[in-house]
Formats: sequence, C-alpha cells, structure tokens
Amino acid sequence: MSPQRTPPPRKIRLRWLALAIIVAAVAWWFWHDRASAPTPKNTKAATTTHHDTPTAQPSTFDFSAHSLTDPSSIWVIANKHNQLNPKDYVPTITLPNVPLKYSKDTENMHVSAVMAPHLKELFDGATKAGYQLRLSSGYRSYSYQVKVYNSEVKAYGQAKADAESARPGYSEHQTGLAADVSPVSGTCDLSQCFGTTPEGKWLAANAYRYGFVIRYPQGKESITGYEYEPWHIRYIGAEAATEMHKEGVQTLEEFFNLEPAPSYN
Repeated sequence: MSPQRTPPPRKIRLRWLALAIIVAAVAWWFWHDRASAPTPKNTKAATTTHHDTPTAQPSTFDFSAHSLTDPSSIWVIANKHNQLNPKDYVPTITLPNVPLKYSKDTENMHVSAVMAPHLKELFDGATKAGYQLRLSSGYRSYSYQVKVYNSEVKAYGQAKADAESARPGYSEHQTGLAADVSPVSGTCDLSQCFGTTPEGKWLAANAYRYGFVIRYPQGKESITGYEYEPWHIRYIGAEAATEMHKEGVQTLEEFFNLEPAPSYN
C-alpha cells in the first residue's frame, strides 16, 4: 500500500494561482493592444493602389492656340491632304543671320521672318556644342516649287518625285517655316546619311529646344507621305516642339490627331 501524499501547503497553492492570473492578464493585454492598433498607411495594398494604378494627369497643352489651316500660322499643316490656301501664298521672308550654302541673293536662302531668329538660335546652339551648320534650302515660292517638282518628275518619275518632293502648293518650304540644313563641310548634304553625322545626331536630339522638329522622321513614311529626311526641320514654336518631345510624338499629323497623308487625295 502506497503511503498517503501530503497536500501542498496553502501558501504554495496561492502563489501558483496568482502567477496564473498575471500570465492571463498579460496575454489579454497584448492581444487587445494588437487588435485595436490602426492599420499602417504604407501597407502593400496602399502601395499597389498608388503605384500600379496611377491617376493620369490631363494635358494642359492648348491645341487651339494656333490655326492649322492659316498659311501664316506657325502650326499650319502642309501635307498631301492639305494644300496651302491660297496655293500661291507668299509669307514675309528675310535673310537669316546664319551660314548659307548659296549666295544671299538666292530665293531659297531666305526664311520666314517669324522663324529667322529661332533658326539663328538653333545654329548658335550647334556652334556652342562644337558643330557647324548651314542653311541648304529655306523658302521656296510656288513658282520655284514648280521647277523643283518638275525636275524631280523628269529625273525619277512621278512616283519617286512624290516620295521626295512636294507638289506646288503643298510644300512646307512655301510657308518659310521649313529649312533644310547640313554641315558646313557639305558632308551628307540633303542625304539620309546626314542622320548618322555628329551634326545630324545633335540636331535630332536638340531641335525641339529651339522650336523645331524633324518633320519627316524615319519609319513614318506611311503617315507623312515622304521618305526619311533628317535634314528637314520645321518650326512650330518651342512650346509645341517641347510637348511633342515630352510625349514622344514624332509627326505633326499624330500630334494634332490628323489623318495620315501618305498620298494625294
């Protein structure tokens, strides 16, 4: 027969009871504190909402600032779907203070009086960067363009001429707001290889700073209707050129939401 166990003293039982109460109280306090704490603001859900679904900011650019049809407007569109009106429009032209390919008496060594100071700023910017540019062709009157276009047709046929030269009344050069530029050295003058020269690369990267765009970019022939011309720049003003650069838009047709003009209507 096992000996009878002696029950623990009363004081020992009270100590264990008190310890159990303390442990229970601490556990309840910790649980209640965690349950009532506010949800952190930088939770994964909040981060996902902020970064993965950003709110698009509406453009503040004023697309109504200038006319697209007035031939005196810096935004006038002259392409194969839009003839100048009147077709023999004559802008106010001047001789720009930049290096010229031909004599200053030559018609196409002039440009629009509106564009002239900005063209000089662009040329000065190129000079500061270590590049020397010259004006190869600027303003061309309606009658001048007749000679240019007919010469192209005679030499290459109408299809080739239409890919390289505008028909009279459809040319940006007639507005005085377009300019063909080339290195003073004459390297790749009016040739696509101009785009690979240091001068051509600088022009492509910086023209927008002075209000110009490369009007007929590579790969956009189905929109502009013309072959790649890295030498042909068009003045549209610094605000519009900067907006196009910021948005990554390359053609005026796309920027102003116009239909492509690959051929004449």
